Formats: sequence, C-alpha cells, structure tokens
Amino acid sequence: MPSLKDLSIKITGIKKTEQITKAMNMVAAAKMRGAQDRMEQFRPYAGKFESVMGQLSGGANSNASPLMEVRDVKKVLLLVVTADRGLCGAFNANIIKASEKFLLNLKSEGKDANIACIGKKGFQNFKKSEFPVVHSAVDCMAEIQMVDARKAGQEIIRMFLEGEIDEAHLVYGRFINVAVQKPTFKKLLPISPEGLAGDSSQEESEGAKATYIYEPAPEEILTQLLPMYINVQIMAAMLETGASEQAARMTAMDNATRACEEMIHDLSLTYNKARQGAITTELMDIVGGAEALKG
Repeated sequence: MPSLKDLSIKITGIKKTEQITKAMNMVAAAKMRGAQDRMEQFRPYAGKFESVMGQLSGGANSNASPLMEVRDVKKVLLLVVTADRGLCGAFNANIIKASEKFLLNLKSEGKDANIACIGKKGFQNFKKSEFPVVHSAVDCMAEIQMVDARKAGQEIIRMFLEGEIDEAHLVYGRFINVAVQKPTFKKLLPISPEGLAGDSSQEESEGAKATYIYEPAPEEILTQLLPMYINVQIMAAMLETGASEQAARMTAMDNATRACEEMIHDLSLTYNKARQGAITTELMDIVGGAEALKG
C-alpha cells in the first residue's frame, strides 16, 4: 500500500487537474455558444445559396462551366477540416479515421489521392502519411475567416482547371447537437447539376416549383457564382467543425472532471484506511508498552 505522503501528493495533484478541467469546460461552453450562433446564422445562407445554384443549373447546359466538367476519375483531392487543438475527445481522430478509410478505398480502386488540410491536427497526421499534402492552413480555426476558405477554394479550383485533379471531396465534423458530432463527406468538384437540383427540390417539395427568368443567361451567372459556391461550402464546413470542436471539448472536459472526482473519492478512502491503520498500530504499540511497564 502506498504511504500516506504518496497518497496525499496524488490527491493534491488530481484536485489541481480537476480545477483545470473545470475551467476548460467553462471556457469551451462559452466558446461553443458563440461558435454555434455563428454556424446557425451561416447555415441558412449556405443552404439558400445551394438552392439557388440548383435552380440555375437546372436551366443551364451541363458544360456551362469548366467546374461542371465530368471526367474519367484518376486523381482525387480530399479536403480535411479538423481542429487546431486537441483535448476534445475523439473528435479529430474520428475525422482522420474516416478520411484514411476514404483514401484507402481510392487507393484500392487504383486512383491517386492528394490531401488538403484546414486545421493543425489533420495536417500533423497526414504530413507523415503516404498521401501528399498539397495545401494546408493551420492556426486558423480559432478565428474562422472567409479568407482562409477562399484560399483553399482557389487552390482546389486551380488544380481542377489545370487537370491536376479530376474530383474534389470535403470531409468535416458536422454539428448535430452538443453530444453528437459526425464526420461528413461532401463532393465539391465537379459540380453536379443533378446534385444541386436535388438539394433545392426538397425545399420546393411542398408547393409548385417556381420558374425564373434570368438576366444574363444562367450559364453566365454560373460562371461567376460557382467559385463562390465552393468557398461558401468550405466556410460552412469550417464553421460546423469549429462548433463541433467546442462541443466535443466541453463534453470531454466534463467527463475528465467526473473521472477526477471518482479518483479523488477512491484515493481518499484509501488514505483514510491507511491513516486509520497507522493510528491503530501506534495505539497498539502504546498499549503494549504500557502493559510491559506494568509487568
């Protein structure tokens, strides 16, 4: 059994850890409220943008933009959006695991895979992998800005137009609720008219589908808006991941605090038992000495 001093040191150390996890839990809760508000404000914009793009693409030719060109897929890019920091449970690990499974499936199909990373955790993992990292943005998830989404979008569009990739996909942590954050995949390029129309048709399913007259022609509008659409989807993924990160960290720190409380309880019982045993031994020694003096 450990000595009383060792047990006391352990209890003190765990209490300090408990204070840290409680503080991190409160900080994560405060940050999550702000991140969740920003995400929920951006969701309708991203959804409506996708709906409008679906309506436009429905009235345009399939070759209206080079970004809609369907090719024989040989080279694929996966944009992985993770957090910059850890201590958020298995949140980053789940995104990375889903990404690795996706990449290995591509490899088994004989396709070349490249990676772009937003977030330090994903970059730290994949820079050591067999798949080359062609673009990275780290230390940008604490203050999520459209400029970082635009840089990633511009690089992905450049690679697609120059033939360096034939497809581009996005994976991020979708915020379901405080307890659930799900790795989610989304196809970025080529932009499919059928996919966009499918997203917009759900919104109009309850009523008659509206018919719009566009000026200028839908093809010309698409040429201007499709790059913006890519940027908006990346920005939405970053905001979803940012809110999910704080929710996961809040849950992880709450679990860590509870674990500390249980350890303190168990160690306190062990400490009290050891202390009681030491006192009993000392009393037995005193009684034994007194009896010896009487004899």
